[in-house]
Amino acid sequence: MAELKKFLIRRILTFLPTLIGVTLIVFIIAYVIPADPARAWAGGEKASQEAIARIKAQYHLDKPWYDQYWFLVSGLAKNTLIDPRTSNPVMDDVGKRFPKTFELALVAFFFVILIGVPLGILSALKRNTWVDTIIRFFALIGVSTPVFWLGYILIFVFFVKFRLINLAGFPAYPSHQITHIPMIDALLTGEFTIFKQHIGRLWLPGFVLGFQGAGVIARFVRNSFLEALSSDYIEFLKAKGVPKLKVYRHALKNALVPIITVLGLQFGGLLAGAPITETVFGIPGMGRYAIQAIQNLDFPAVVAVTFIFALVYVTANLVVDILYAVIDPRVRY
Repeated sequence: MAELKKFLIRRILTFLPTLIGVTLIVFIIAYVIPADPARAWAGGEKASQEAIARIKAQYHLDKPWYDQYWFLVSGLAKNTLIDPRTSNPVMDDVGKRFPKTFELALVAFFFVILIGVPLGILSALKRNTWVDTIIRFFALIGVSTPVFWLGYILIFVFFVKFRLINLAGFPAYPSHQITHIPMIDALLTGEFTIFKQHIGRLWLPGFVLGFQGAGVIARFVRNSFLEALSSDYIEFLKAKGVPKLKVYRHALKNALVPIITVLGLQFGGLLAGAPITETVFGIPGMGRYAIQAIQNLDFPAVVAVTFIFALVYVTANLVVDILYAVIDPRVRY
């Protein structure tokens, strides 16, 4: 138990430096870009020098880079940083869009598990057969297919040809909000009509976003399961005459330990693909907000979105590490 506590303390101590490092890297990239954000925020080429000077003073753009970075980070922490495009606090704008992106990631993660894990297990059980070949080919396609290309192809099929999906707007929120994630709140409050509306709006973009991850998980599950099946304890179980189903169950338990880690990384990675998916399907989430911020040199919004993405990613990895340490004591180094 003491080793587990030390392990958790070490992991938590790396949490904050990681977030600071991510925001600092994004800020430096934005800082070295040869552009004038103050002029862009003031109205472009027609902006007056007085307006530009006022914006520079307001956002500390006339100060050294470290002063600008501290202004951004402290403003995000206190929610006093104003978005130059919307004139709202940046974190308020992000907070309104985060539930949409998060539930899109949840739907995508559902498809990652639903498709990737069973196909990986089936591929391992049917090793070197035509079934294994087809699944491995599918996994290769999943890893290689661009999200935007697959999105537009499926929009053409399901929207243009058959009118099975809706791309306009976004469903309403439940009347009572508990977690502030619409689908989860709709289930908790029993508003199943709203839950169906959100599923109907997000199932196709969720599939597109999760398709690549499903290919990755299928390949990883196959390799991990095959490695477990070739272990000495599996040979011992077979020699004892243990039924195949029980043998596979024991192998799968051990194979799932590293798979949990990959699933955690995949969930964080789904947020990274959200900007393209949300833009293609017209979902007003954080990803689309980030794309618009980049187009308008809205660096405060870019840093804020990056911070939230990094926070979710690092939190997911922390939870996975904790589960990993609980399941396998050998990682408590």
